[in-house]
Amino acid sequence: MDQVLIKYITNFLLTVYGLYNFAVRYFKEVFRPPYEFKEMFKQFFEIGYKSLGLVSITGFIIGFVLALQAIPMLTKFGALSLIPTMISISIIREIGPVITGLICAGKIGSGIGAELGSMKVSEQIDAMEVSATNPFKFLVVTRITATSLMIPLLIIYADTIALIGGFIALNIVNGESLQLYFSTIFSALTFADVVPATVKTIFFGYAIGLVGSYQGYNASRGTESVGIAANISVVYSSLLVIIIDMIAVQLTTILF
Repeated sequence: MDQVLIKYITNFLLTVYGLYNFAVRYFKEVFRPPYEFKEMFKQFFEIGYKSLGLVSITGFIIGFVLALQAIPMLTKFGALSLIPTMISISIIREIGPVITGLICAGKIGSGIGAELGSMKVSEQIDAMEVSATNPFKFLVVTRITATSLMIPLLIIYADTIALIGGFIALNIVNGESLQLYFSTIFSALTFADVVPATVKTIFFGYAIGLVGSYQGYNASRGTESVGIAANISVVYSSLLVIIIDMIAVQLTTILF
């Protein structure tokens, strides 16, 4: 039992150290030419556009269910007018970014891990090195940059859809006016609500891209390693999303 625990802790620490080196190498390579703009725009499409459907459904359900849960509770206290404020602050600050980030960790993180893992197993990455192409810059830098830029946009989009879902739920139950609903939302939101919540999504995207790329790029030989890389990518990137959110909440509380 002790040996199993020691082995688990050792593997975890080695992974943390490997992720640190991977992150340092990314920042060294990202500003160094040549720049793989064509591949990066392809990743923008793969990560952003192809995730819109899942993110739209997720965002709508978040807002709709949150409003339906709040209506009977706040109606008892005669505070139905506070529902738009509660929905907006809850979604913008926490629920929208975290749940959408976890959804992206599952879809995008596993996709990157599986894709790069299959390329590693089939020796395509080795072939790129032989042909004098920098595989790290072409495969890793483009994907981490794309996730760092596109996942925040996906989360902002999901927050918007969630607010619309909350309005639809309120409109069905209470006949809420669209103009009153959104004017209440915009009057309730402050700088301290919007900016920190947006900034932390950049770190969400970076963590998801970093973990997925690291696991896939360092996959061992054998087809089963592709599934392992995809699975570990989801677990670690989801964990990092939660940890980053916890740190961001503490910093926001201190600074604002």
